[in-house]
Amino acid sequence: MENKALPRQLKISVLRFNPQEPGSVPRMQTYEIEEAEGMTLFIALMEIREKQDPSLEFDFVCRAGICGSCGMMINGSPTLACRTLTKDLGTEITLAPLPVFELIADLSVDTGKWMRGMSERLETWLHMKQADVDLARFEEKMEPELAEKIYELDRCIECGCCVAACGTARMREDFVGAVGLNKIARFRLDPRDRRNDDDYFEVIGDDDGVFGCMSLIACHDVCPKDLPLATQIAFLRRKMVSVGWK
Repeated sequence: MENKALPRQLKISVLRFNPQEPGSVPRMQTYEIEEAEGMTLFIALMEIREKQDPSLEFDFVCRAGICGSCGMMINGSPTLACRTLTKDLGTEITLAPLPVFELIADLSVDTGKWMRGMSERLETWLHMKQADVDLARFEEKMEPELAEKIYELDRCIECGCCVAACGTARMREDFVGAVGLNKIARFRLDPRDRRNDDDYFEVIGDDDGVFGCMSLIACHDVCPKDLPLATQIAFLRRKMVSVGWK
């Protein structure tokens, strides 16, 4: 009879701080739990909250890597808790909230506020060629290859990992990040959008846009959806340079 390996004992250290709570100061708090088969960090955090500390705050919705709510710093790298298996980590794990975004408490940050501000500045919605809106009008046909390219960039879940990994975003408060540049690349592909490169230059042709990128490409490395961020940023930079030299 085979001897079954004993489950590992995990030590999970969390950076705790609630700016809404008077007297709260940043501190590390360590929890110990027994690792279960197939355990993700999300499951580990749920177990901690249910059995040890109900005051621990973190975000989650889908638990399937679709909503992007559970983004956090895991051993210094931004990623999704629900997509991170504890078996792929050591027995000592350090968690912290994503930087750049407004802190709510503990591991919970307000990515929505940042994303909305970025979207409003870049106008990341379809600017229709038709002046009138007719819901009964059939959409123009689109080649499957083009539709696939648009869909590829549309897979962004706005988790904030790319922003948290970005050196420029740490230094420039208004930098739109890879998530913003990816959205511009997506609408630039869409034949239904009436904007041209001159219009896009007005919103990303400066240091808060594509020229603020230092080409460290950490955004590309940490994207949980494996979006081609490096390719899109390089492409947009070439296009915006050609507009700026006119």
